[in-house]
Amino acid sequence: MQDAHFWDDADQAQKIVKEVNELKSWTVAYKELSKRFQDLNDFLQQVNPEEDPTFYEELKTELFTIDKEISSLEVKKMLSGEMDKKDCFCSINAGAGGTESCDWVSMLARMYQRWAHKRGWKVEAIDKVDGEVAGIKSITFRFEGDFAYGYAKSEKGVHRLVRISPFDSNARRHTSFASVDVVPIVDEEIHIDIRPEDLRVDTFRSSGAGGQHVNVTDSAVRIVHIPTNITVSCQSERSQTQNKETCMKMLKSKLYERQMMEREEKLKKMSGEKKEIAWGSQIRSYTFQPYTLVKDTRTKVENGNIQAVMDGDIDEFVIAYLKEFG
Repeated sequence: MQDAHFWDDADQAQKIVKEVNELKSWTVAYKELSKRFQDLNDFLQQVNPEEDPTFYEELKTELFTIDKEISSLEVKKMLSGEMDKKDCFCSINAGAGGTESCDWVSMLARMYQRWAHKRGWKVEAIDKVDGEVAGIKSITFRFEGDFAYGYAKSEKGVHRLVRISPFDSNARRHTSFASVDVVPIVDEEIHIDIRPEDLRVDTFRSSGAGGQHVNVTDSAVRIVHIPTNITVSCQSERSQTQNKETCMKMLKSKLYERQMMEREEKLKKMSGEKKEIAWGSQIRSYTFQPYTLVKDTRTKVENGNIQAVMDGDIDEFVIAYLKEFG
């Protein structure tokens, strides 16, 4: 990077800068934690807990903070997959259950938005279909941030809700399901062959709550990949061209993930691997009545503070998954 001709090839220079920044994210964090721990250790050798209890408690708090940051670094080290550091698309779709399931999708959408914001990611809803009565039938987010796909991939699967339905006048318990799918956003370096004749492109009017921000032209785009029947849609951009570009990115990402899953399946068969976390399987249950409990069926992690979970505190489930399957 110190070379006088470094920026002669801008594309190559950008790749090197990106690689350097990725390396720095490890080395700088490690050196900083090492120095903080060494300073803390020096202080602990000198402090007398009885003479200066306040300072001693501050040192204990710092030790706890350092330990937590080291754990986060260890989890990040598990995210060594080819696509783990990429941004991603996260789609939530209502299962059987009508309005109840659509309401469940809106609850999950809020949970993931809050979780992503806590992680410092940029969140954008790129497609949304409202339920007929209430809630959301389907919604797709774009998460942009540090190891977005690596963390969010743990949420793939079916999420089950048990509660007394606010839509049931007899106050009966209902069970609802929603599926979550997460795919990495594939960059231009990865080539996916998509033939124009394999695509069906539909345009339609963007939906919304009304008002001046709703586009009255047919700017929303839906693309169906005929050989695989994969369907993607986008209505968040202002022009049809931009929505189509986003759709093509989503389609490319889904096709790439499909290829990866097929490759992994072949490797599992060759190695005789029995453990499977299949797409479409139930991964987590959220019980609101008669007791409150969130339980991950893969890792057996439980949390009785269901309100905190619905407010986006799901890292314990994510990290447990990464430690066991990541």
